[in-house]
Amino acid sequence: MPVDTQNKNSIKPPKMRQFGGSLFILLTLLLLLNFIVPNFFGPEYPQAPYSEFIAQVQAGKVERAIVGNESIQYVLESNNVYGEGVEKVFTTTPVALDLDLPKILRENNVEFAAPTPNKNGWIGTLASWVIPPLIFFGIWGILINRQGGAGGAALTVGKSKARIYSEGSTGVQFSDVAGVDEAKTELEEIVDFLKNADKYTRLGAKIPKGALLVGPPGTGKTLLAKAIAGEAGVPFFSISGSEFIELFVGVGAARVRDLFEQAKKQAPCIVFIDELDALGKSRGGAGGFVGGNDEREQTLNQLLTEMDGFDANTGVIIIAATNRPEVLDPALRRPGRFDRQIVVDRPDKIGREAILKVHARNVKLTSDVDLGIVAARTPGFAGADLANLVNEAALLAARQNRDGVTLADFNEAIERLVAGLEKRSRVLNETEKKTVAYHEVGHAIVGALMPGAGKVEKISVVPRGVGALGYTIQMPEEDRFLMIEDEIRGRIATLLGGRSAEEIIFGKVSTGASDDIQKATELAERAVTLYGMSDKLGPIAFEKMQQQFIEGYGNARRSVSPEVAKEIDGEVKHFVENAHHIALTILHQNRDLLEETAMELLQKEILEGEKLRERLEGAMAPQELGEWLRSGKLSDDITLMQTTL
Repeated sequence: MPVDTQNKNSIKPPKMRQFGGSLFILLTLLLLLNFIVPNFFGPEYPQAPYSEFIAQVQAGKVERAIVGNESIQYVLESNNVYGEGVEKVFTTTPVALDLDLPKILRENNVEFAAPTPNKNGWIGTLASWVIPPLIFFGIWGILINRQGGAGGAALTVGKSKARIYSEGSTGVQFSDVAGVDEAKTELEEIVDFLKNADKYTRLGAKIPKGALLVGPPGTGKTLLAKAIAGEAGVPFFSISGSEFIELFVGVGAARVRDLFEQAKKQAPCIVFIDELDALGKSRGGAGGFVGGNDEREQTLNQLLTEMDGFDANTGVIIIAATNRPEVLDPALRRPGRFDRQIVVDRPDKIGREAILKVHARNVKLTSDVDLGIVAARTPGFAGADLANLVNEAALLAARQNRDGVTLADFNEAIERLVAGLEKRSRVLNETEKKTVAYHEVGHAIVGALMPGAGKVEKISVVPRGVGALGYTIQMPEEDRFLMIEDEIRGRIATLLGGRSAEEIIFGKVSTGASDDIQKATELAERAVTLYGMSDKLGPIAFEKMQQQFIEGYGNARRSVSPEVAKEIDGEVKHFVENAHHIALTILHQNRDLLEETAMELLQKEILEGEKLRERLEGAMAPQELGEWLRSGKLSDDITLMQTTL
């Protein structure tokens, strides 16, 4: 269970909060005693009208009276009304200052006097001056220590906000983490050190002070850190890098010091800093004045000092996670601070299947579900994506009142995550629907003939998501980590297949290809400026890597002459135009298949499965296709033919 405390004993309220609460209770009791107790224990006499009092005095019935400014207490003669030996006391309140009252009392032989001065009256006077300020400070002492209070934040601003999981009670073990076997192997050494430190120290070995988990979002970096603490059974401090940064300079550094002080008291333990890039950006970056003394820089300096070994942090291991390692300060990544950088990458097919099995433990699956097939259809999915996929499939099955989750539910969930929800309410007119049908079939036919593109699984003209009026799904047959030059040209041609189909059938194009054109242009530009695939420009990088771009404060492209920039633009245009011509040639040669498939798609709205693949297998590729993809050049007669289409 996570405990939002500062240390083991901080479950008790802070002293300031205890003082404020006790003071508030004490003052409340004093007020009750001041107003309630005197009235409760004091004598109560019958109240008489003032006029009746005057009449009784003039009638000679009043024996004696005590006259005060606010009340008059008088005693009737015992032998008048109540009999011998019986004395009755009454009180009355004067209506106004009656100057004739003493004269009336003397004329009627009434014994009268003023009230006896209260010897303890000074207590009430003092209380009237002291109690109100004490009430104010008592309430203030309570409010300033409440979470989120401005005053409380001011007093505890330098305290660490780390969440503490005592004795490894994170609820996560290595068995709950799948698909990152290499990272788990690296981290098992840290677990072994925390359990058996003597085995390493007797040989003079030192455990790495810090381990930096690097990988895309959702790959399980935080889960791995919790699993380390869970396996080792040691306290786990969890905090985000952004929680160190505050408006006031020096606050973040104070929080770093406080965090390490708490960690030393509970060593051996693990301190996990999530989103380290929020705290550890390069001090020479574009975010501020170079050499400036801002809050983030002071906080980073304090973290570097704590990790540098001036104080022996025995048993305190720092684990941090980031998906932007290129922006981290070089001093933070050097040996002696974060000694190890462990890559937590997106899982491969085997890893995805293992992750699906972990998340499907508590999900009822039908016999037709093969998680290996689902893993093959989800290339590029991270662990968080796969967890969301399983949950989405379960929700779909529940909406249909099924007893278990089927493979069809998983397929629909994949489409939802990739393309968005179906928009049946978005009704297209006949022209739009026909344009979308030819556009998507054009993608499918060109994609079926391109190398490394994967199988076409589905074509649909049902709108999905924000702007997708139709979509074509291609599933790769295996995980790929490299792209060959002809595969890049083929992918660009596939992206332009929809626009090319519109040109051939309608003789004009629509706005539906805008996203395809954007992606094709970006891919072509990377091929020329980053991958060095231009014969004219050669293997020269004209685009900076991400780290160089961030540290250099400039734009992504290197400084080049106008002539070279013109050459780059010309090569990018050549890449795209060549792919465009390839798509036009393929679709022109398979025009009958294009029209037949588009007509069937208009009728059924969705084409998928084996029937679709059998239809696309009939597509014919030009004999020169392989040569065009390898060389990127079209012969003069083919180019001339395309211009006359």
